Amino acid sequence: MEQRTGIAAILSIIAAIASFFLTFSGHSVFGFLIAIASVVLGFIGFLMAASPRVSGGIISIVAIIIGALGFVVAILGMVGAILF
Repeated sequence: MEQRTGIAAILSIIAAIASFFLTFSGHSVFGFLIAIASVVLGFIGFLMAASPRVSGGIISIVAIIIGALGFVVAILGMVGAILF
């Protein structure tokens, strides 16, 4: 039986990285929304990784952590945009 990485895990890590790119390119609101999506997809990917046919649990955990950091950075970016 072959194990395959879950699509939710892959999408969550892509979204987590994209949230940083969006925030640092001046689109903090979109970075914020993508960071939330990353955390949600990370949880879904982690739950899907409980199946013996699907891998990606570690990727999902990393994506949740990076997504949470992206969430904080996006909030700081929005506050910075308002103040400055």
